[in-house]
Amino acid sequence: MGACIGRLLLRNIMSIEVREKKLGLLLGGSGLIGGAITHYFKTLASDDIDLRAPSSKKLSIRVPDDIKQYFREAKPDFIINAAIASIDSDSVLAFETNYVGPMHLAKAAIALGIPYIHLSSAAVMPSGENLTEDQVLDLRGQLSNYAKSKLMAEMSLRHLGETEGLDYTIIRLAVVYGKHDHKIQGFQRLFFSVVDQAIPVLLTRPGVCHSYSNTKKLPPFISHILSRREEFGRQTYNFVDPDPVELAQVILAIKKHLRLGTPKEIYVPYRLAKTGKVWLRWIMRRLSRLGIVARMPAELIFLENFYRTQTLSCEKLRRSSYGIVQPEWTVFTEFPAMIEYYLTRWKHLNLITLDTEFYETNPWVQDFIDAPDRLLTAVHNRRCDLLTDPEEPVQRLHPASK
Repeated sequence: MGACIGRLLLRNIMSIEVREKKLGLLLGGSGLIGGAITHYFKTLASDDIDLRAPSSKKLSIRVPDDIKQYFREAKPDFIINAAIASIDSDSVLAFETNYVGPMHLAKAAIALGIPYIHLSSAAVMPSGENLTEDQVLDLRGQLSNYAKSKLMAEMSLRHLGETEGLDYTIIRLAVVYGKHDHKIQGFQRLFFSVVDQAIPVLLTRPGVCHSYSNTKKLPPFISHILSRREEFGRQTYNFVDPDPVELAQVILAIKKHLRLGTPKEIYVPYRLAKTGKVWLRWIMRRLSRLGIVARMPAELIFLENFYRTQTLSCEKLRRSSYGIVQPEWTVFTEFPAMIEYYLTRWKHLNLITLDTEFYETNPWVQDFIDAPDRLLTAVHNRRCDLLTDPEEPVQRLHPASK
């Protein structure tokens, strides 16, 4: 009898799902922001959170069945949505990814009674200085697909919070900067254009400033607000560096770091820049008829913003229990690390030919370039081991080093 009861208890205990860690679901984990969040929770955060970031092939926020199936099996304890459509996406992709997808996630969060952290953008805000969280654009058809869909998502999340009890937090980011972005977009597009010496002059006005958001600062803030839902629930926060930065100053600082001759400190008037944009689009359309594929930089959608100041207030964040952390970390302090990372990556991809001291190559690469036959012979004869660092410079293998 006792043995039967023991087996029954053991069977019941084994059938109970025991979860030692909180399970988090991250959408958009392959992007710049999502990658920073994933890295933090995998390596730096406490051991009580297990963050999963399924690819869009496994879980697409545009497909309701994907969400239902994944949530039915995983039952996450919180959701972080960093997934976005490209800023130049058509109306269908922007609408489905930036608006309909977040609504699917919000409904799932309501059903499970879990927090939903939504990453939004300063694109929903007007131009101006020291903008607070409640200052947003009027929703109208003339807005870009990106701004329109992001603004609709914010408005609907607040509505669901008021009507259905959604426990959400909206984190609004400005110009995002950091390492490990595998796409050339946003700040990295500006950086690449300067490195590629594609900007001969400045497409902005003196004194035009913007706010910036550091990807390294964001994940600790998310960890903080997840543990303090009473304070941060159903709230929107501007998450930016406390001091805005002049756009021309950023461009000229990149130029100075790389010791380049361009862009020249000549400011192009907005009307002239707008006319140039129209002509460039006309030329690209003609080139497409010849079978030459060319695309306008997506960021030119926001050309007008290059000539208008937009700075976000972080006073609400300052007054919170989190406060302003590492205010000394700015886009300027991160320049050396970003320059080394992106120049190395772009050099590997043959996107730039800039010869720079920041580029560090594999010690065997010079022989691969100059004398691959001699290098291969040395490998086969075990004169060098490619899996370890050579004690002597490998350049001794090719003729130029004799």
